[in-house]
Amino acid sequence: MQNTISFREVVFEDDVDLLHKWHRQQHVVPFWRLNISRDDYERHLTAFLQDEHQTLYMGALDGIPMSYWEAYWAKDDIIADYYDVEDGDQGIHLLIGPPSYLGKGLALPLLKAMVSFQFQHQNTKKVVAEPDIRNEKMIHVFERCGFERIKPIQLPDKEAMLMFCERDRFVLKGEKE
Repeated sequence: MQNTISFREVVFEDDVDLLHKWHRQQHVVPFWRLNISRDDYERHLTAFLQDEHQTLYMGALDGIPMSYWEAYWAKDDIIADYYDVEDGDQGIHLLIGPPSYLGKGLALPLLKAMVSFQFQHQNTKKVVAEPDIRNEKMIHVFERCGFERIKPIQLPDKEAMLMFCERDRFVLKGEKE
């Protein structure tokens, strides 16, 4: 079965209900901690949409929204305090919303598609991730995509595994599959 993966920028009016629902899902709450009231979530999403260092995306499979992505410029993010950031470095956060999409092997092709999209920016030679250190499943998916574990780091909101995906390693990994 061939699935079509697509991304589009988040539109507040179109997406706030679905994103609020997803952030309250049992599999999402431990890592995102955004199981907050609707009013608080609206304020959160508004602030994130206005933050110019990041772009928020809805990911769809065969036209059905099922994932949320934050692509950000690392130099303008707190992550820059944890390694020698370069101007073109980008970071990534993601979640799969509906539980019905879990355990189906979708995280890896989705991640590859988004990282490939980020590498379309010519100055981006590295994509950075910092998944919660407890989220071994996601760390494994990042590794399968071409990310390498760098070191554990203590962020203000979580203990994370700093991971890098260098452009050359990503391309090489894709050629081997």
